[in-house]
Amino acid sequence: MSRNHLNVERDFYPNQIMLKVIFSLIFFVFFIIVSSAGARIYLDINSPTLVQIPIALAKWKSLDKSPPDLLEKVYGILSNNLTLSGFFRVIDHRHFPPPLQKREGIPDTLVLEEWRAAGGEILLTGEILFDANNLNVKLKFHLFDLVEQKHLIGKQYEGHLQTIRSMVHRMTDEVVLQLTGERGVHNTKIAYVGLQEGSKEIFVADFDGTGVRQITQNRSISISPAWSPDNRKIAFTSYIKRNPDLYLIDTDGKNLRRFSYHPGLNVSASFSPDGKQIALMMGMEGKSDIFVIDADGDHPKKLTKGHGNEASPRWAPDGQSIAFVSDRSGSPQIYLMAHDGSNVRRLTYEGNYNTSPAWSPKGDRLAYCGRVGGRFQIFTIGIDRSNLQRLTGSGDNESPSWSPDGRYIAFDSSRSGLSKIFVMNSNGVNQRQLTSTKGGESSPAWSRRFD
Repeated sequence: MSRNHLNVERDFYPNQIMLKVIFSLIFFVFFIIVSSAGARIYLDINSPTLVQIPIALAKWKSLDKSPPDLLEKVYGILSNNLTLSGFFRVIDHRHFPPPLQKREGIPDTLVLEEWRAAGGEILLTGEILFDANNLNVKLKFHLFDLVEQKHLIGKQYEGHLQTIRSMVHRMTDEVVLQLTGERGVHNTKIAYVGLQEGSKEIFVADFDGTGVRQITQNRSISISPAWSPDNRKIAFTSYIKRNPDLYLIDTDGKNLRRFSYHPGLNVSASFSPDGKQIALMMGMEGKSDIFVIDADGDHPKKLTKGHGNEASPRWAPDGQSIAFVSDRSGSPQIYLMAHDGSNVRRLTYEGNYNTSPAWSPKGDRLAYCGRVGGRFQIFTIGIDRSNLQRLTGSGDNESPSWSPDGRYIAFDSSRSGLSKIFVMNSNGVNQRQLTSTKGGESSPAWSRRFD
């Protein structure tokens, strides 16, 4: 197979659009919340057909003279978060029976029976205290089980008005924790590539697609973002100096640094879980291999051997293995190897063009992109080659990236025309567009949780 210069992560095979693949299905365990009456299962996310919990979202109460638009903003963010999670069917207070529509604040636990008329199994309500002098906000929420008639949790968050979206995201994560046993990922971020006035720049958005920030201003081609394990930096490849070099930048857009700039390719970075090394694709004159370099950019070590082209290294969550793409068998396929380059084995055999591997957080499955009928779709497979599943159908769907809890996969898709960032549950359901800027968007990379 002849080889041209890569157009970084998109073109690591000649004149082919490097695949960006989607997400993977992972089945979880039952999460049980124990009450005084015994154990209750709120969400069986091991079920092939997840039944959403109906959650009644009561009208929030202002404890002072908070602006009405502030109350509406908190309510709207919270409702959207719960809906995007895929776990809940949100019942808006405007759809409650008339006697309950105007009730606000924290209900007396002695009359919780009355709230069952709202149609939910869970009741979520809260209060806001706004200090207009220093623009400080206090948010207090309470969660009730309307089936067992009990209070589950109450918690308060405080911060500047500018951080209100982050506070509501953290609140939603706490709700998910109470009902599933694991904290949500609403307070995470997704980096991606966006087309900006003819150049490709790196952007960062919140879990829900809001709070979009452009963090590079290079007026060049910048691609393949990857988060450092501490969420403080993003690695990416750019042609700023005409060669595809690896750069690092702080997540606030400061301290841009050229990191790996060997002649030829410096593409597709993947941090080791401890942040001490970076795996990447390097090469020139039509041949690419997988290398690892130290966190300071020094001491490159070649891991792959042979005559094939190797690409897209992805470090396993336990740091012991690396997934990568190779055409050594004649067509691009997914392979696994130990972190030192030993014990290479082929993972994918179905299909003649498979690429863009992405590890699940538990390290038991990979998502990847495979060509089917001339279009690229997202698949998942166990690392023992079991349980191969296809997750997408229409358009080209590429560049999968798992959420840190393994419940979701971000990917780019052309199903609506221009490539956009989408998110879906890890079993392929609840696929929804995340971003909506005018230009094309691709290569999503999900951060770890922010403390």
